[in-house]
Amino acid sequence: MFDYDSWQEIFDSIQKNKLRTFLTGLSVASGIFILVILLGFGQGMQNGIKKEFEEDASNRIWVWTQATTKEYKGLNPGRTFWLMNKDFEHIENAYEDVLETKSRVYRVRGDINYKNESGSYGVLGVSPDYQHIENIKMIEGRFLNQNDMDYLEKVVVISSKVQRELMKKVENPLQEYLKISNISFKIIGVYTDEGGEREENRIYIPTTSAQTIFNGKNHVNNLAFTLLPEATFEETVKASSKFSKQIESFLKKEHIVSPDDNSAVNIYNTLENAKRFFTLTKNISLFFWIVGIFTIIAGVVGVSNIMLIIVKERTKEIGIRKALGAKPWSIIWMVLKESIFVTTISGFVGLILSMALLEFVGPNIQVDYILNPSVNFNMAITMVFLLIIAGALAGFFPAWRAATIHPIEALRDE
Repeated sequence: MFDYDSWQEIFDSIQKNKLRTFLTGLSVASGIFILVILLGFGQGMQNGIKKEFEEDASNRIWVWTQATTKEYKGLNPGRTFWLMNKDFEHIENAYEDVLETKSRVYRVRGDINYKNESGSYGVLGVSPDYQHIENIKMIEGRFLNQNDMDYLEKVVVISSKVQRELMKKVENPLQEYLKISNISFKIIGVYTDEGGEREENRIYIPTTSAQTIFNGKNHVNNLAFTLLPEATFEETVKASSKFSKQIESFLKKEHIVSPDDNSAVNIYNTLENAKRFFTLTKNISLFFWIVGIFTIIAGVVGVSNIMLIIVKERTKEIGIRKALGAKPWSIIWMVLKESIFVTTISGFVGLILSMALLEFVGPNIQVDYILNPSVNFNMAITMVFLLIIAGALAGFFPAWRAATIHPIEALRDE
């Protein structure tokens, strides 16, 4: 039931001490404001990292080689070597049950021309599965298929960027021909990539055609794989790490590389890196929570001190109330209500201001690994309960002190 008199007392007390109440509320509001902003940026970091990993398959394993750094079995360090078709075929057959997609990559160097237009783009000979590994989206035509690989077809898939820059006046690029090192390739598809123009600075041809036409023999620059997912994320990461170590060991043995040479065979596992990033963001979010909570605690301590002062100022009034029969819990509730009211209102001001700032400023923030910092509805509800609990804690000890005041001593208080 609404008690008008008790609320009138609270408002009278606030009006008598406007500056004190304002400064107390400011400390609580700033605490909530800082906490929400920190948590919003923590979420923004998670969003940004997820976006980075969405550009390609999230479980991609990328393999390449560099010069050896250690002498091994009579072979000097500094030796370079190629990955081979047989390496890819062995891994493909040995891990058939766990592989989701696979592709070998052969890089071609050469000029790109369309009639009188020319441009500098990366030319990659890839397998059909590469579309899924790179998360390529077709907007016209199709990607490469197995028939293109088997029959060494001279076909090419270009990006929307290449189409804009080389084929400005061509409405339908399909069936047109693009020249790579003066050799004509038929355009069969146009793609786009969520990674942006950097990722669209490439064109794709079949690996077999690239190796045969451009004297690549059976050499391969890169191997790319994704694995079938396990039941849980942790199990998937574990299986992916195991696979990476096994193919690293196989390639070192196959190419006579020292087992402890950490530079010759390189494997980039996006799942392992994703796990590291997500663990890092969780730790950062935890740190933000700790900083924010301590900031709120500082505000709560301020509220508690103010309530102790208020109790001291109203000692005589409390004595009179108790002498007239007021119960201890009615005294406690009187003090608690004022504490909860000041804390909750101040906290809501900080909460609303911080969420409004994130709402209007967050989408416009353009920083690496930070995307749309925000706080979701569940977090806002958590803040509301946090405010109520903080207000109750801030007022409880002053309220308990008020309830334990002896009426005779209170009436003698000056």
